[in-house]
Amino acid sequence: MFNAVTAIRRQKLPDPQEIGNAGSFFKNPVVGSETFEALYRKHPDVVYYPTGKGRYKIPAAWLIDRAGWKGYREGDAGVHPRQAVVLVNYGRASGQDIYRLSEKIIEDIRNKFDIILEREVQIIS
Repeated sequence: MFNAVTAIRRQKLPDPQEIGNAGSFFKNPVVGSETFEALYRKHPDVVYYPTGKGRYKIPAAWLIDRAGWKGYREGDAGVHPRQAVVLVNYGRASGQDIYRLSEKIIEDIRNKFDIILEREVQIIS
């Protein structure tokens, strides 16, 4: 099982030896039925997973991709072109550069979808 999960992750996530990244940067948000229904009305192609009790998990990658961030680059900080949930360092981006990019993405997703993304990575100051 471990080997299968590792192989899948290697296919989906960029190799940190090749391009700086911390893997999946954002958690998949879980939303209530009211938020989900509003999202579904506007985006009937939304990817979702019912979690029970009227709650739905929405892939953060779907939100980020739909908002147009996939492949975005700001200096040396960017969103991976094949995996929207991975923020990457193309060379000399600082931790602050990556953090600022994540702030912009969080704000944009909140404005466009009324969903607040949470960072999955640990931020140490």
